Amino acid sequence: MQLHDLAQQREPGELHDTQFMSAQEKRRVLKQWDSFLNSGCAKEKFTQKLYEHLHLHCSFIAHYDIQGFYATYFVEGDKMIHFLSQFDDRKGMPKSVEYHMTCWLTDEEYYDINCEMVRIAGKYIPLLEKKAQVKQRNHDIHLAQLLLAKHGVEIDEDELNEQITG
Repeated sequence: MQLHDLAQQREPGELHDTQFMSAQEKRRVLKQWDSFLNSGCAKEKFTQKLYEHLHLHCSFIAHYDIQGFYATYFVEGDKMIHFLSQFDDRKGMPKSVEYHMTCWLTDEEYYDINCEMVRIAGKYIPLLEKKAQVKQRNHDIHLAQLLLAKHGVEIDEDELNEQITG
């Protein structure tokens, strides 16, 4: 079954109350999700409620607390791309990045909000991936420079920049 097949079972944006999360709470989390992604995943936009939903209802490990979760997924570009892949439906139904299953998306209690999270993320993922790739590349180059300096190897900054930019 594909994500789009599941989406036809409900009206778009139709949210329902569950035992642990009301439809109103789901709407608030979706607004926070949109704001977080729109900000480029800025730390100040990563709210406690969003964090709780991700680790309680989207099959993410808590990583001890909100700071640990943020550091795990949003500091390094490669890890950010990995996180975003859970909400990317361009290649079919996305799987949990930690458990490699789709139950986080098909669960009856949270299908509505999680499907909306995938829809919202679709607006941002291509640009966020590009930014994350640049961030990772810059990070990797900086680490390489530190390692070279540690071993007394000097490289010309202008030559390096020319090689990088082609």
